Amino acid sequence: MDKDTKNFFEKLSGLNVEDEGEEFKPEITKFSKKNSGEESIEEEGTLGDMFEEAEGELAVDVYQTPIAFIIESTIAGVNPEDIDISTTPESITIKGKREKVERVKTESYIHQECYWGKFSRTIILPQEIDPDKVQANIKNGVLKVSLPKLNKGKPKKVKVKFE
Repeated sequence: MDKDTKNFFEKLSGLNVEDEGEEFKPEITKFSKKNSGEESIEEEGTLGDMFEEAEGELAVDVYQTPIAFIIESTIAGVNPEDIDISTTPESITIKGKREKVERVKTESYIHQECYWGKFSRTIILPQEIDPDKVQANIKNGVLKVSLPKLNKGKPKKVKVKFE
């Protein structure tokens, strides 16, 4: 490890007693973005600005009944037209976007936990479902998706005939 790297980690962990009066200040002030023309654009910003464009993961509860899998998720503030649900016999993907109406400067926040922006979640199901019979609704800010199970595994009785 070179001297600069060692000093960095010592300052970060507070182990460097020689520089006790010195305050550690990260020097990351620029990041690169690509526009549609694929050329790099340098912009002033912070590391937090880079994550605003990231996609969040939707928190979900998944449970089953004898006939269906049920997925529930709190999605308050999301318009139904901003939700895209796609299914296959083995999985479901829920995508959407929660728009923030009022922009608040990052430095104005005292505490921030709510996620704003694009989100998605793909769930691999333990049993095949019928994608044509999936139903979804929103009530009181909770999305509920019902995924009917296919009865492929249901035992079938066979009668034996005498000849």
